Amino acid sequence: MDRIIIRGGRRLSGTVPISGAKNAALTLLPCALLTDGRLTLSNLPRLADVDSFGHLLNGLGVSTTIAGAKAAGGIDRAMTLQAEAIVSTLAPYDIVRKMRASILVLGPLLARAGEATVSLPGGCAIGNRPIDLHLKALEALGAEIELAAGYVKAVAPRGGLRGGRVTFPIVSVGATENVLMAAVLAAGETLIENAAREPEISDLCRCLVAMGAEIEGIGTESLLVQGKAALHGADYRVMPDRIEAGSYACAAAITGGDLLLEGARAEDMGAIIAGLVEAGLTVTDEAGGLRVAADGPIRALSLSTAPFPAFPTDMQAQFMAMLALADGASVLTETIFENRYMHVPELTRMGADIEVRGRTAIVRGVKGLVGAPVMATDLRASMSLVLAGLAATGETEVLRIYHLDRGYERLEEKLSAVGADIERDSDG
Repeated sequence: MDRIIIRGGRRLSGTVPISGAKNAALTLLPCALLTDGRLTLSNLPRLADVDSFGHLLNGLGVSTTIAGAKAAGGIDRAMTLQAEAIVSTLAPYDIVRKMRASILVLGPLLARAGEATVSLPGGCAIGNRPIDLHLKALEALGAEIELAAGYVKAVAPRGGLRGGRVTFPIVSVGATENVLMAAVLAAGETLIENAAREPEISDLCRCLVAMGAEIEGIGTESLLVQGKAALHGADYRVMPDRIEAGSYACAAAITGGDLLLEGARAEDMGAIIAGLVEAGLTVTDEAGGLRVAADGPIRALSLSTAPFPAFPTDMQAQFMAMLALADGASVLTETIFENRYMHVPELTRMGADIEVRGRTAIVRGVKGLVGAPVMATDLRASMSLVLAGLAATGETEVLRIYHLDRGYERLEEKLSAVGADIERDSDG
């Protein structure tokens, strides 16, 4: 089993190229199902989840070809997808169970092929993420849905989906994405209210518009979609990964470093930047990206996760690692997932002082962390352990790093280039 070994205590300095966003890429890939034309996505990160989604689409009839051009800091990877015909409308359990984003083929298949059978994704390490909002939204467009033998079986009415009004009782990123992709091919007008406002949603909207869709209200909680009979192919560049950028910002903080996050966009990271500044970091919006510098001790702060534009749940674990070395006690409250503190026992093994009370974690800053063998439990928890290892005295061994490979492209290479002593060991 692969492991990552970190010998901490080195100050990081230099430039880290920010890859295309994982969460955006997994939303853009199923857009290929909406047209028989070619969709080319550039700035596509090389990640296990992206490859898995590509294999799922292949089984549905989507051809995929990959090309890579040299870009600053690495490879600008592009994938061209084309679904001349849908050959299957089944997303099987053995794929969906590995990657929850697979549920995002439901809306596009239903819209174009008139039917879809997709395995229920179930829960995950950080908590249950039910899909009832996805199903109710699609029913508002006329779909008939049945749950049977662990699968969602959805059928469009005769003549296809029709426009409707969808009002979400709570914000749901995945449900917003699914109904958006269905609505662009539905007859008539669809109004989506209380829609998720994450930058990845806006990225999806812009890609759909490039393919011929008509969407008003991009970036707001109210999206108005005029359905089209067909969409066409397009070339589209995946947005930079705001969570990866935030993670490397925390690396600068925890090592007392100075990093230019090449390609990062301030407009996508308002709450993250506000948290960094409150913690004592200097964040500068430069022409090439964002510069994050640690000019003094890390300051304690209070944060609560919530849907965009508030502080993202995907940054909670990384901030916790950073705040483990803060001057004072910090309070973190997790409102999105009920079980997203599984990294806490591993951080305490390294000397962190963290107390969990329900959905709230109290992080009392310590003078230093000590390297230790630690076990990753999910994607963002894995990165929190890497961050702690960068600052710890001695050697840190991070196990179960397949979680990291799902969301961080060329992690060891990027960190090594800015001064970290880090390596991957395949014999562990």
